[in-house]
Amino acid sequence: MSETEDNDAKAIARRHIRVGLWALAFFVVVGAVLETLHAYKSPFYLDAGHETTRLLLRLSHAHGTLLSLFSIVYGAIVHVRGAIASRIASGALLASMVLIPAGFMLGGVFARGADPGLAIALVPPGAIALLVAIVISARRT
Repeated sequence: MSETEDNDAKAIARRHIRVGLWALAFFVVVGAVLETLHAYKSPFYLDAGHETTRLLLRLSHAHGTLLSLFSIVYGAIVHVRGAIASRIASGALLASMVLIPAGFMLGGVFARGADPGLAIALVPPGAIALLVAIVISARRT
């Protein structure tokens, strides 16, 4: 690996670890807010007819947390084995970290009855971006 590729790999690794840690901190706060809504029996969160909102907010928290951890692991792997570093894979992973949780969260906040809000349409492009990141990284190993 050339010096330029090595520097790119290190920059990608640092970016993913930094973004992953900040995103993880954010989703820990989201989880605490959801637990607080549950503890105080918030009508917005627990009343009948809000099952879709509750489900989508929990999906946002879970996917955001897992994608944050995945970003940290990706950064650590790139740091150790720079060979999998790719700007396209990195960008796709970062995009999925925004699109998937945001789609679930905004879909839940703007849900009407059993129908999620329009922002749920962000989830499929986020899933495609995640798949692109995984496939590119797998091919480079």
